[in-house]
Amino acid sequence: MKTPSLGAIVLGMIPFVAMCLSVAMWDRIDPMILGLPFNLFWLLIWVVLTSICLWGAYRLETRSDEGSESRDRKGERPS
Repeated sequence: MKTPSLGAIVLGMIPFVAMCLSVAMWDRIDPMILGLPFNLFWLLIWVVLTSICLWGAYRLETRSDEGSESRDRKGERPS
């Protein structure tokens, strides 16, 4: 199993930090967005953004896998 790249790890951690560690910044009920309290809106928007971040991490990993396969093929000698 291949170790994930730093970029993929960072993209995977962004939603975690945004939803769990930023509570002190957005823990308010007073502002309303689209009829929802801000904290509920914040969590719902990050559910959607998590998919985008994880898709980006997947693309980084598949791109690096493709690059390593092409390097492996270039280094092979024909038999």
